[in-house]
Amino acid sequence: MTEVVVQRVKTKYHWPPVQLNFWILIMLVGASTILGVFSSFITVQQQLMVGIPWYFAYEITVSALAVFFIIVMLWLISQRQLLPGIVIIGSFILFVLWLVGLIVISIQLWGPSGSVNSNCQMYVSGQGVRGANTATLAWLEQNSICQSWTAAWAFNLVGVVFLLWMIIMAYQVYRDDM
Repeated sequence: MTEVVVQRVKTKYHWPPVQLNFWILIMLVGASTILGVFSSFITVQQQLMVGIPWYFAYEITVSALAVFFIIVMLWLISQRQLLPGIVIIGSFILFVLWLVGLIVISIQLWGPSGSVNSNCQMYVSGQGVRGANTATLAWLEQNSICQSWTAAWAFNLVGVVFLLWMIIMAYQVYRDDM
């Protein structure tokens, strides 16, 4: 008779805690900012009774997926089961989605004609409205919208870079623990 012994070996992956926590913090801030900015844009579009571009809902969905992915990562960390493969796959999917969002926002912000930036330069940046009146309130809202576009673009760029960084870091964690 032959005896078969099955032995389960648990591999422990050693994630660099400072880099992982920093990544989680920056990605949460970025995803939350994009979620808030485009939710605000939808509210403005609805108030103006104009159409809502498809990429507003796209950005909200992608940033919500990023927040969900980070929550799943935090749960896996608490269970001590954060696997590099899960992080690589999730980060790659989010990387592609965020890159598409970055391209769309870049086109809208600095596109060839009627871009957000050219409109901001023409109607907002050159106007110095002051005083307690509705024109000043309108200018402040327009200025806020222009700055929100820039912030959304910047956080999208940071998110793309950080997702690429996470893919590399997860691969290094996998490779070091082989």
